[in-house]
Amino acid sequence: MSLLFTPFTFNAPSGPVTLPNRIVIAPMCQYSAVNGLATDWHLAHWANLLNSGAGMLTIEATAVSPEGRISPGCLGLWDDTTAAALDEHLARASHLAPAMPVCIQLSHAGRKASSAAPWDGGMLIAPDHGGWTTLAPSALPHLPQEPAPQALTRTEIDRICDDFVQAARRARALGIQVIELHAAHGYLLHQFLSPLSNQRTDAYGGNFDNRIRFPLEVFIAVRKVFGGALGMRISATDWVEGGWTVEETAELASLLKQAGAQFVHISSGGVSPLQKIPVGPEYQVHLAKTVKDTSGLTTFAVGLITEPAQAEAVLQRGDADLVALGRSFLYNPRWAWKAAAELQGEVAASSAYWRCLPRDAQAIFGNVRIGMR
Repeated sequence: MSLLFTPFTFNAPSGPVTLPNRIVIAPMCQYSAVNGLATDWHLAHWANLLNSGAGMLTIEATAVSPEGRISPGCLGLWDDTTAAALDEHLARASHLAPAMPVCIQLSHAGRKASSAAPWDGGMLIAPDHGGWTTLAPSALPHLPQEPAPQALTRTEIDRICDDFVQAARRARALGIQVIELHAAHGYLLHQFLSPLSNQRTDAYGGNFDNRIRFPLEVFIAVRKVFGGALGMRISATDWVEGGWTVEETAELASLLKQAGAQFVHISSGGVSPLQKIPVGPEYQVHLAKTVKDTSGLTTFAVGLITEPAQAEAVLQRGDADLVALGRSFLYNPRWAWKAAAELQGEVAASSAYWRCLPRDAQAIFGNVRIGMR
């Protein structure tokens, strides 16, 4: 039997959260919000992905404060207005698809905030051109040519921790079952972890215990108010000598497990332009395996896992417990249907899609069950 199409259950404090299979749609920024508000783009995007047959949808990096947005077009969950817009569009999308657990990634971009969308160059936007002053553990810019961010005071650190807590409360009120805290790709929590971006001399910088202090404080504070499944996405290595390492990631994962985490989602890089990433198929899977083997915490693998056989092999080898895909679902929103056909799995789909099956569907789809929603 295909492991990819076996259910997986997170044993969360408020009760189990069960995924029908082990395919996770990774968070993918759409840069299509207006002042943090979800739009009709999100309605169409989420409805499409909720009809994908995956085990769980992860909503893109969602800012816990206005200054925490990556770009002016990023989604937010920092007040009642942003919460209402997200609730409206997610509820409408959910009514158009089979039931699927939904995860939201809560994020603060730190010094990588106030940036243009990728198709507009992705560079830092100056305050007099619609940007804002960025915040970071230390006054070190991401790129040498950029202005330095403002180093956070202890009071500001506490405020941002509370921003995460309030966003988690709103997510809980919306009925979202899973939260992923974003500590990857060079954003604020990752900036605290990495010695390349964190050169503080107080209790939040220096040695490993100090650098993990803020991300761990955020996790513990969110755990207190959110009873659903809770985890963290972590860049397992900076791919730069002297940066954050996979061994440190594994140790952090062990501490997160002790603090009540249900999972870690293992990615890499993003904190330094000096990174040298050996991009290729499954290039991050060995990192996930190290973290899983060391911590024993449920682990997602992600990164150029594009074919169903690859995803199945990752699970069969025991390298990870679940597999996350991003761009593959943007390119082919029915990727899970393809995987089910190849691996003799089952997916559920809205009845309006049943007629799309090719005439030789029995040969193409094997034992796939297209179920009623």
